Amino acid sequence: METLSQNTSFGGTQGVYRHASTACNCDMTFAVYLPPQAKLEPVPALWYLSGLTCTHENAMTKAALQEHAARRGVAVIYPDTSPRGEGVADDEDYALGQGAGFYVNATQSPWAAHFQMYDYVLNELPALIAKNFPINGMRGITGHSMGGHGALTLALNNPDIFTSVSAFAPIGNPTGSDWGRVQLGAYLGGDETTWQAHDATLLLGKKGWPRDVLIDQGTSDQFLDLLKPEALSAALAAARIPSTFRMQDGYDHSYYFVSTFAADHLDWHADRLAI
Repeated sequence: METLSQNTSFGGTQGVYRHASTACNCDMTFAVYLPPQAKLEPVPALWYLSGLTCTHENAMTKAALQEHAARRGVAVIYPDTSPRGEGVADDEDYALGQGAGFYVNATQSPWAAHFQMYDYVLNELPALIAKNFPINGMRGITGHSMGGHGALTLALNNPDIFTSVSAFAPIGNPTGSDWGRVQLGAYLGGDETTWQAHDATLLLGKKGWPRDVLIDQGTSDQFLDLLKPEALSAALAAARIPSTFRMQDGYDHSYYFVSTFAADHLDWHADRLAI
């Protein structure tokens, strides 16, 4: 693991690192914010998954999570959104290829050689972080847009690993949206039954979730028709899962929206990750 940068922030350390990923078969960059409490003992971690076109850097610099994480003693992990580099498949469409990994394990050519983001976020990167940073076993997950989709599907499929889950404007029903059908078809093939494990709306009906959920969605989001918040909200209600689903008046899809409610999400996770 190579350290690319480290900066003091709210008494803690914001670092950026690079390592050779076995899962993705390329170098991957990620960021970790360690709160000041990590100097004394291992702390819980909140994983933040970013959306389309983003890298680790977007949320690190725009979501304003460091101050709240320092206040509550929670580390924040920012993975990249996809494999990158020479030889990694890409597409002219910003919603497919590099920057658009959709947090799945691709099975189709040319994507399968590198696009194994589900295993990377679930297994490989957490093992690396556990080995190199003072993180305890408590893990929450959140994300924005495509990252909200990833946060929900990873948590719903792995309730024994993730203690808490929330999302900002997630792609809630990708099998029913152009932000999902194109990508899942490209990465996983034409058999739509293989897509179901990566659709939060469908997973809620099939698997449920043993704890509560927090979702924030802006009413002025320019991508509402692609995100399908109504399908996700209905699925939470049908599965009778305790949830807070807030339609935030006037907010769009930007990081102005995310940063406005970042403290609420960080505090919500910190309450549930406390040992």
